[in-house]
Amino acid sequence: MKPNSGTLVINIMNGGKAEAYEGVYQCTARNERGAAISNNIVIRPSRSPLWTKEKLEPNHVREGDSLVLHCRPPVGLPPPIIFWMDNAFQRLPQSERVSQGLNGDLYFSNVQPEDTREDYICYARFNHTQTIQQKQPISVKVFSMDSLNDTIAANLSDTDIYGAKPVTERQPVLLTPTGSTSTKVELRGNVLLLECIAAGLPTPVIRWIKEGGELPANRTFFENFKKTLKITDVSEADSGNYKCIARNTLGSAHHVISVTVKAAPYWITAPRNLVLSPGEHGNLICRANGNPKPDISWLANGVPIAIAPEDPSRKVDGDTIIFSHVQERSSAVYQCNASNEYGYLLANAFVNVLAEPPRILTPANKLYQVIADSPALLDCAYFGSPKPEIEWFKGVKGSILRGNEYVFHENGTLEIPVAQKDSTGTYTCVARNELGKTQNEVQLEVKDPTMIIKQPEYKVIQRYGQVSFECIIKHDSTLSPTVIWLKDNDELPDDERFLVGKDNLTIMNVTDKDDGTYTCIVNTTLDSVSASAVLTVVAAPPTPAIIYARPNPPFDLELTGQLERSIELSWIPGDENNSPITSFVIEYEDGLHEPGVWHYQTEVPGTQTTVQLKLSPYVNYSFRVIAVNEIGRSQPSEPSEQYLTKSASPDENPSNVQGIGSEPDNLVITWESLKGFQSNGPGLQYKVSWRQKDVDDEWTSVIVANVSKYIVSGTPTFVPYEIKVQALNDLGYAPEPSVVIGHSGEDLPMVAPGNVQVFVINSTLAKVHWDPVPLKTVRGHLQGYKVYYWKVQSLSRRSRRHVEKKILTFRGNKTLGMLPGLEPYSSYKLNVRVVNGKGEGPASPDKLFRTPEGVPGSPSFLKITNPTLDSLTLEWGSPTHPNGVLTSYILKFQPINNTHELGPLVEIRIPANESSLILKNLNYSTRYKFYFNAQTSVGSGNQITEEAVTIMDEGAGKAMASRQVDIATQGWFIGLMCAVALLILILLIVCFIRRNKGGKYPVKEKEDAHADPEIQPMKEDDGTFGEYSDAEDHKPLKKGSRTPSDRTVKKEDSDDSLVDYGEGVNGQFNEDGSFIGQYSGKKEKEPAEGNESSEAPSPVNAMNSFV
Repeated sequence: MKPNSGTLVINIMNGGKAEAYEGVYQCTARNERGAAISNNIVIRPSRSPLWTKEKLEPNHVREGDSLVLHCRPPVGLPPPIIFWMDNAFQRLPQSERVSQGLNGDLYFSNVQPEDTREDYICYARFNHTQTIQQKQPISVKVFSMDSLNDTIAANLSDTDIYGAKPVTERQPVLLTPTGSTSTKVELRGNVLLLECIAAGLPTPVIRWIKEGGELPANRTFFENFKKTLKITDVSEADSGNYKCIARNTLGSAHHVISVTVKAAPYWITAPRNLVLSPGEHGNLICRANGNPKPDISWLANGVPIAIAPEDPSRKVDGDTIIFSHVQERSSAVYQCNASNEYGYLLANAFVNVLAEPPRILTPANKLYQVIADSPALLDCAYFGSPKPEIEWFKGVKGSILRGNEYVFHENGTLEIPVAQKDSTGTYTCVARNELGKTQNEVQLEVKDPTMIIKQPEYKVIQRYGQVSFECIIKHDSTLSPTVIWLKDNDELPDDERFLVGKDNLTIMNVTDKDDGTYTCIVNTTLDSVSASAVLTVVAAPPTPAIIYARPNPPFDLELTGQLERSIELSWIPGDENNSPITSFVIEYEDGLHEPGVWHYQTEVPGTQTTVQLKLSPYVNYSFRVIAVNEIGRSQPSEPSEQYLTKSASPDENPSNVQGIGSEPDNLVITWESLKGFQSNGPGLQYKVSWRQKDVDDEWTSVIVANVSKYIVSGTPTFVPYEIKVQALNDLGYAPEPSVVIGHSGEDLPMVAPGNVQVFVINSTLAKVHWDPVPLKTVRGHLQGYKVYYWKVQSLSRRSRRHVEKKILTFRGNKTLGMLPGLEPYSSYKLNVRVVNGKGEGPASPDKLFRTPEGVPGSPSFLKITNPTLDSLTLEWGSPTHPNGVLTSYILKFQPINNTHELGPLVEIRIPANESSLILKNLNYSTRYKFYFNAQTSVGSGNQITEEAVTIMDEGAGKAMASRQVDIATQGWFIGLMCAVALLILILLIVCFIRRNKGGKYPVKEKEDAHADPEIQPMKEDDGTFGEYSDAEDHKPLKKGSRTPSDRTVKKEDSDDSLVDYGEGVNGQFNEDGSFIGQYSGKKEKEPAEGNESSEAPSPVNAMNSFV
């Protein structure tokens, strides 16, 4: 055992056999307070036995028949992974027709001629010992019908009748499992695997159903071409009958597997450590479930409690130990053991009887600084027994802090969600219990946010000009800001032309390279702000006297000093066209690997016309030169002569080597292949090597062609591997490559987060906490956790709506998060899932929580009706969002005089179950303003307002609720409307008279003057010519009016006048002059309220009746 540690080390590297240490181990830790014990630890040596020697007979089978090749691997510990390969170590292809069963056998639903081969080899991989055992190759010979007929024909005479039956189609028959039914027992939380493999021609298709139920969503997977049904994280609810159905065109076969889910013990409530003060009471609870139901037993300090020293303060009641009036000698470590035939659980719980006055662990006068409108967290870490109560005060003699503007955490932390400037000050944390109290002061400073009050602006500048960007800031006087300028999100060029001032950036002698986005970043110790602007550089106006242009291309390229890895290139520059040549760019072409493609080689100053170039082996080089000046680049020169370098072994290895599994049982090794000229010679290949990390294992290597991927199969799920890829060609290997770390494929997480707890902070905010899942169950890269939450119902409306689930993702290994935007007084459910690169794991059990009441929303409407001389009727609707139980409504109102001054305010409280109210004893002809809101026990909600007027007298009609002065009651408006109506009436009468005058059209007079006796129609009675008259008027008009017998217009017959639907001259108008009131559609007048008006109809009414 290691010194100062409880770790037991068993080392067999220097001799000894693992079998000698096989057994069950348990650790006990003991001190004066008690003894704790560990779970049983079972040590068993791994075994990878050899395959039993056996003589395998060749398999002769007819085309279309089924076939099973048995593997029967040796029994190892742990069990081996089985796979089938050929002599070339290539996996045998599998399909719906040919597949490997769970027992390792290879099943053929029907054999085909291409299945003939002599190297069906079953391999057993023992991962723990990193060994692979190989079975003797199995030979399969498939006889087709044509070859069988030829064989028979060769051995029979012409007179014999021969002929084998052709390949016949067959309906499905199950190869495994056999019979019509079978049973399967699986443990809760494990993965259930059910398998059905069928023979038949055509190849049968497998389908799975659960009798009397549905296959569980999100946990059901189909593998091995749907021949294997996989259900993860099974529970007792997954017990039942599962039917597999094999079907082809000729029929079907089925098998029923009866699944029973048993369960090893699992915790419902594990015992937790208990800290008690002398004389206090407490309970240790140990609740577990399982199938069958587990037995609960207790131990004290590792000894069965029945024979442990007696303690009068404790009493064992099944799964609970009850402590009463404990003393310090009652301190002990208790163990709860829950066991059944499938396993056991063991948990230690320390009962510590301790009397300790409060202590505050947070340093005194600790200073907290935050920016205004951001949250502030003030710590008050404490300890004591009994558990102290924590209270916060602001200032030395301030009152205790309460209310929704503060959040009080269980660990003593005070949270101010939105800190303001007036939140600055001294905060006192007080911790008290029965043995005393203590306090601690901390300081909070709320700083003004940093702001950029003048941001840099978009600039357009001519080349060689000067430009300046401003960045003027405002910040808290106690903070020291630092200003950083970036160009295109990178540091400014190291150039003396860039001058950074206190609040500006100046660029001298601007060039085209200065084009881009410039960002000003202001940082303080508490916050950071930034602003950006774009600089566009344009060419200066050309000077007519001088013409600038790109240079002419260089010429006369010459190669000298040829060596294996270098050569000298020289050239003659072309005309620079009034702009000095600043540089030459040399490019090369590889005529052997990439003909026609030019690559950048190097760049030299414009004063240089010779350069020594480094070369790579096995490249057929050609070079060209491009001249560059301030205007741009020249056309390329003519290519130089070609130069072929000698071959050599590679100088470098592939880059970007990665190992990422695409499936749970493989490792995909990828790399960026070397380019043609990097191969340094013919026959480029790669040596791919891998081994499992932290396991003493030899490298496994394979040489592959010039590809960029290799897949390693049969790997354990999400295990780190050391990987290296080395280049080689016909002349040798590249240098030893570096080792990179990869991982085999991920699989979905196995377990859900446990111990999910919800802490409701206020009516719209909650905090959720969970225990992280063990990393070994993540089975991949942990990406974070997802919280699914949804509203179940509103506690005030008791109505269910469509459930809309919301999702919050918390990156990394976080164990808590905040749920904002909740609705008050509602029931919610949530669950938590862990996420890796493969996807989401199972959900935790749904957790139900409720939000407390909040202030209500505003009432849905307020309507004022039935005005009289001294009363108004108010009607309203309850709030759409009551956010709790309504306790009352608050009505406030006050009169408004002619100068819009407000009178005294009257307040009335109305029971919550009322929806209308008649206000009496009001002043006549007076406008009132009303304020109306609802209340819950938390407080008052938003109010709505409305205005209304009592009537002037009994005959004045109704006063309508309005927010504006009613212009329809103004004399000038009524007079204007009467004048307009009269003018329209006169125009209508004139048009009517002109239209009906004489009853003849002018064309009639012309026809009379120029009559044509041959074409004029004759009257029926006397043969005279017909008179041209109005089609509708068969009688002459008298005194300019037209009154047909069936269309005589009378006032008393008018049924569509404004008088019928309005309220006479006293009718109310809206702002746009339209009538207020609903068009009733009645044909008879209703009696007017009060005294009936005797006024004559207005011109508007008369016009309406006439038309």
